[in-house]
Amino acid sequence: MFHNVRSALAALPLVLFLTALAAGNPLHASSDRIALVFGMAGYQHLPQLTNTKNDAEAISKTLEDIGFDVTLSVDATGAEMDRLLDDFAFRSEVADLALIYFAGHGIEVQGENFIIPVDANVASNKDVQEQSPSLKNLLAAVDRARKMRIVILDSCRDNPLGDSINLAAVGNASTTASSETTRGGGGLAAANPDRGTLVAFAAKDGQVALDGTGNNSPFATALMNKMTQPGLEISLMFRQVRDSVLERTGNLQEPHTYGSLTGIPFYLAGPAEGEDTLAGSDAAAAWAKLRPDQEEQLLALADLGDTRSMLGLAYMRLNPNEGRFDPEAAVDFLTRAAEAGSPEAQFELAKLYERGTGVEPDEKKALELYRAAAAQNFADAINDLGFMYYQGGLGLPADPGKALQLFERAADLRHPQAQFNFAALIDDGLIPTKGPEDAAKYLYQALRSGSQDVLNLLSDRPTMFTKDTRRALQARLKENQFYTGALDGDFGPGTQRGIRRAYGIEDS
Repeated sequence: MFHNVRSALAALPLVLFLTALAAGNPLHASSDRIALVFGMAGYQHLPQLTNTKNDAEAISKTLEDIGFDVTLSVDATGAEMDRLLDDFAFRSEVADLALIYFAGHGIEVQGENFIIPVDANVASNKDVQEQSPSLKNLLAAVDRARKMRIVILDSCRDNPLGDSINLAAVGNASTTASSETTRGGGGLAAANPDRGTLVAFAAKDGQVALDGTGNNSPFATALMNKMTQPGLEISLMFRQVRDSVLERTGNLQEPHTYGSLTGIPFYLAGPAEGEDTLAGSDAAAAWAKLRPDQEEQLLALADLGDTRSMLGLAYMRLNPNEGRFDPEAAVDFLTRAAEAGSPEAQFELAKLYERGTGVEPDEKKALELYRAAAAQNFADAINDLGFMYYQGGLGLPADPGKALQLFERAADLRHPQAQFNFAALIDDGLIPTKGPEDAAKYLYQALRSGSQDVLNLLSDRPTMFTKDTRRALQARLKENQFYTGALDGDFGPGTQRGIRRAYGIEDS
């Protein structure tokens, strides 16, 4: 029951390797794009704000107009924020895109960013840490969305505490350096989100954003203008937001984005008029549909060192169905991005060296690149290295023990196929330290990750797993309120309904 993304392993009679996601139209969750919007204006103990409420309401309406399922919260207390973030984190697991927008007071403490609820009564760094969610809390709430995660902070208008904050009174921030203190002049600390997550600040780290003279801030205004444009790829959209704010503020405010999105293009407002849907799992085909004017923008950004633009340009030139097909040029773009540290570029370039596409075959170079991407926790590379060690590929000696370690590592990084594959290995008794509950955990996570193959297999061939694993999966479904029946290992209508609900499909 273990399928390989590289090649089938006939030598393993009990184990079939799960391939890449099923082709065709994927099944969608009930809300594939969700947003949580906070607007903090009526502060009880800090200076009140005006445009933040307007911005949140306007952004919420804009997102709804382009198809988001939006939760709007104005003047939330700390307890309300915690509850909304917990609920959003659970819902985001079955969404393609999860987005959080916050407008209000924000402050940096010891190198970590905090967003201030309306009931916060803070006079010291410690108060801020104890009473306010951090940017890490927001990132955790979007972390398990299936394709893209976005956090937007329009929250660095000023330091609401001015010079009155007690910098010496600090909490036990486990990930920050005690030598770092709050910037008295306002602004936020630079963000460093995981891959596939984008954090956008209204003003670059250390700078203060402007509230604006109209009903909305310059940043919110630019966001609303740009995010509604069909056919505008998301990385280019944020670049245009930056340029618009610079122009509106006479270069006094420069928005900034942090993090690196996946190599699949994404369009918040959908395709341009007359075009088919642009997003898809085939990066080369998806990027090939980008309009020529946006390709020019990608070229300009690539010249500035933007690795995602280099990736997009490479994918365009790897599509044999397009007039731009040029594997050698793709190798050049990927080499530049790989040398700049992009793990996705390292992985894609490794495949070209392995196959000899656009470059002479070089197994040693391919292996070096696979390992470089894996060292940055790029799950696809880790999963593929696992198969190489299992089979002895690219000149590696077969090492099943090392392979199993890599499969587990890829599964723990939420690679859907690796999650299923590792569950299958556990179920077949090949991982002595793990049992049915562990197999069920990985199967459940693969469902929540959006693996349609796993959904199909659990629906059509549940007896491929042992009864103990099936009972453990039922228990996990019941724990998360997707199933209410007996833990009998029989996948009848109730269990099947629970499996679909865990995947994100609500039966009518």
